[in-house]
Amino acid sequence: MEDVLRPVIVIGGSLAITVFIGWGADWLLRRIDARHPETPLWDLLRGCRLPLQVTVCTALLRGSYETIDAEAITAHQTAIGRLLTLVLIAATAWLVIRGSGAIVESSYSRYAASAHDAARVRRVRTQVTLIQRVVAAVVGVVAASAMLLTFPAMRAVGTSMLASAGILGIVAGVAAQSTLGNLFAGLQIAFGDMVRIGDTVVVNGEWGTVEEITLTFLSVRTWDERRITMPVSYFTGQPFENWSRGGTQKTGTVLFHLDHHAPIEEMRTKLREIVQASKAWDGRDWSLVVTDTSPSTIVVRALVTARDSDDAWTVRCEVREQMITWLREEHPYALPRIATAPAVQAEVPAPAPTPSAPGREDHFARFDNGFRKS
Repeated sequence: MEDVLRPVIVIGGSLAITVFIGWGADWLLRRIDARHPETPLWDLLRGCRLPLQVTVCTALLRGSYETIDAEAITAHQTAIGRLLTLVLIAATAWLVIRGSGAIVESSYSRYAASAHDAARVRRVRTQVTLIQRVVAAVVGVVAASAMLLTFPAMRAVGTSMLASAGILGIVAGVAAQSTLGNLFAGLQIAFGDMVRIGDTVVVNGEWGTVEEITLTFLSVRTWDERRITMPVSYFTGQPFENWSRGGTQKTGTVLFHLDHHAPIEEMRTKLREIVQASKAWDGRDWSLVVTDTSPSTIVVRALVTARDSDDAWTVRCEVREQMITWLREEHPYALPRIATAPAVQAEVPAPAPTPSAPGREDHFARFDNGFRKS
């Protein structure tokens, strides 16, 4: 009877204590969150309930499983202890990652709620994301190392590795040169304010929005929903356009190739009507000027401003479409034309007679006159 009751008491007691601790921590966090609604930290920490319960339950079982005097457990006591130790290390790492993520995310949320500069908020968001990834990577490496050191054979390997750490470090540095370069480039991007999540960039002739930044790669979502993934070292070694740095306002241009008789003043009036009726125009500026000429056409440039690159594209399309429609309906003569006319046949002059030698001509004339007289 004791062989049955003792495992039930140990396992059931561990589970009961785990459930009670999880419920108590959640109740306490809800009370604190209700008293301090200005910070989301306590609500975010409630997400740590599951890893906390796994950690507590594993720790309780690890400390009390030896008291279970059962034949199956006694026969595999070492394996069970090692398994519980591995689970405890993994659960602790999970709890640390979840807790640090809640703290970092809470700090960002409070900053974003009080900040008025959208560019600065995006920069902090980029830094917070990379900090979370660095913390997760470090905790994961430490946990994996601790799990390996629980095996006696790995301890001897670890001692040998420490003895040759200098050589291995050099070899690893050469082999992982590209990876380490991307890692430091990611940190440089995060804290150097070169590019941020949400920035509009142009790389390799493609423009889009920075969607994700990790320690090794960066993802750009283009206007047609494609994703361009490239190493972060590209942004530290190659030139690129960042349309969000220093402000999101943009100036767009529309070029018209028109006839020399195009009504420029009336086009300015029409352009003012178009931009004033457009929701994408930010009201800052607009203009229409002739920028170039050719023997057959003139180049008219319409300039409009917008809040960001998306609105600039929209207002440019509206100006181009409505202006061409208006010219076609009201001033068709202003559109470029190809001058064609029937070809005129040129009159070819008659060829001039070829002059003969004077002596030969007089000789034949005298011969002809003497023949007629005879």
